[in-house]
Amino acid sequence: MVTEENVYRYLSKVDSPADLHRFTLPELDLLAGEIRAEILKVVAQNGGHLASNLGVVELTIALHYVFHSPSDKLIWDVGHQGYVHKLLTGRRGLFRSLRQFHGCSGFLSMAESPDDIFGGGHAGTAISAALGMAAARDAHHGDEKIVAVVGDGSLNCGISLEGLNNVRETTRDLIIVLNDNRMSISPNVGAIPKYLNQIISGRGYNHFKAAAKMMLHKMPGGEEIRKRISKLEEATKSIFVPGVFFEELGIRYLGPVDGHNLPAMIHALEAARDTNRPVILHCFTEKGRGYTPAEAAPEKFHGLGAFNPLTGQCDAAPTKVTFSSAFGDAMLQLAEKHSDTVAVTAAMGAGTGLKPFAAKHPHRFYDAGIAEEHALVFAAGLAAGGLRPVVAIYSTFIQRALDCIYHDICLQRLPVIVCQDRSGVVEDGPTHHGIYDLAFLRQLPNLTIMQPGDEMELHDMLFTAYEMNAPVVIRYPKGSTGVEYLEDIPVRKLELGKAAEVRPGADGVIWALGAEVHTALQVAERLERERGWQLAVVNPRFVKPFDADLLKRQAAAMPVITLEDNCRTGGLAALAAEVLIDVPHRGVLSLGWGDEIIPHGAVRALREDAGLMPEQIAEKIVAFIQAHQAPKL
Repeated sequence: MVTEENVYRYLSKVDSPADLHRFTLPELDLLAGEIRAEILKVVAQNGGHLASNLGVVELTIALHYVFHSPSDKLIWDVGHQGYVHKLLTGRRGLFRSLRQFHGCSGFLSMAESPDDIFGGGHAGTAISAALGMAAARDAHHGDEKIVAVVGDGSLNCGISLEGLNNVRETTRDLIIVLNDNRMSISPNVGAIPKYLNQIISGRGYNHFKAAAKMMLHKMPGGEEIRKRISKLEEATKSIFVPGVFFEELGIRYLGPVDGHNLPAMIHALEAARDTNRPVILHCFTEKGRGYTPAEAAPEKFHGLGAFNPLTGQCDAAPTKVTFSSAFGDAMLQLAEKHSDTVAVTAAMGAGTGLKPFAAKHPHRFYDAGIAEEHALVFAAGLAAGGLRPVVAIYSTFIQRALDCIYHDICLQRLPVIVCQDRSGVVEDGPTHHGIYDLAFLRQLPNLTIMQPGDEMELHDMLFTAYEMNAPVVIRYPKGSTGVEYLEDIPVRKLELGKAAEVRPGADGVIWALGAEVHTALQVAERLERERGWQLAVVNPRFVKPFDADLLKRQAAAMPVITLEDNCRTGGLAALAAEVLIDVPHRGVLSLGWGDEIIPHGAVRALREDAGLMPEQIAEKIVAFIQAHQAPKL
């Protein structure tokens, strides 16, 4: 009989990190294999972040072996590398509902477990958060250990560097574990990853230094010789000492250590624990460790949907053109037509559809790494220098650089086109929903905001934005509307600020932002079929400038419904309310997301829970129109 206990001989015995001490080191290695098997099984079924979690199995076991969570504080940067941590902290049963509605979060969440000391899903926060916790511990005269686990991709992030800069003046005791896999999502870029690679390639120095100290300790007069050598080393630190960058910041550097060698990791973490001063432990790991397809293609297996674990192939490969791929195609055409076009992204070249552009125009493609603020100000500099930059970043990450759009682009009216992928609700949950930026962006001077109804219109908007020669934001969701995408269709230049009526009607009108146009059409067809009502559907196209004249005319004649994959506060609903505040109208029904935290889960489940599926919307519109003198049938 197959049971949990004989499939997972060791994992089935782990209910808390304290149980790790029941195993020998060889048994911990076997446990690591079982954890990898469980992660592969669950992610293959539910989707999730695979490569990053397979790469931190031994590292996480060693952390929980040496430290005592939650009394000792383990803070994980990004949180998408926290699956092993979840399995070791009493969440094996919950983990099988990974990323499901009301199930296990794909990131760390303080609401999910007391072992999740600090949540979040954006890079670069762990050092600053850990430093704050260390300062609080010091203020309360505590002695718990504070450990920040940071990926090398996150170390490039401005927040991480700001945190490192404040360590020496803030705390007497902090441990930073640098998980160096030489990747964030895409391969890392910039000087810091190259510096870390140089340290790894020169790791023999630390071994030589340790052996020399031991030899001198045994020699007569060796202690005095050692002191003199230490003074010489201090004077020539930049030549001899690995990790001098951290040493100069007042942070003791240890490593590098093989992050997959459990005895070595346990020993190194014990040394870091007992140092009693700020220390950074540099370990190197391999993304996708233990699963050949992920080892060969870690970028593909960073985050993905369900797949066949035997082959590594997705169960249902997408055949339709998505907004991301349509954007990538449009960028190639724009670059062909205009030689001054350049592309900028922040470690999301593949996710935003820019890989083909990077392959064809490598000298016109810039990856800024996980540094959205830098990416946008850099783009502003490119524009000031006479180029035409298009910046592609996910909506959730653009939130980190909203000030840069205002201060560095809009105020100077520089022609930067910002393309915001994943604008709307997504599976990953509250850290990644792209529904909050519009309220801020709408207030900015000199900024045009567009949102296409489908992939073809995205193509038109990109070319229209180029011709405007001014700051532009184009927002679009993840996935596909399913409309036919024609690569060779002539580009249409859109009239600035003019909406498009895509379906006529006189019984009511749905103003549907972006891809919600297709939801609105389904609703209108349902109400015509079931009740004989003729509802118009309008695609606003432009959030700013907005076609207020059309809305006023329609609102005076029939009830208005606004529909958006965005927060109603500050979005299309707020915009319609502002336009109609002093105008006689037949009533407005606003449909979209509220200001409560939207959980993670399949988008369909989230929409059903919020009453935003076509059939639910239709019911709400029936009640609304009937309450506002619906036509007699």
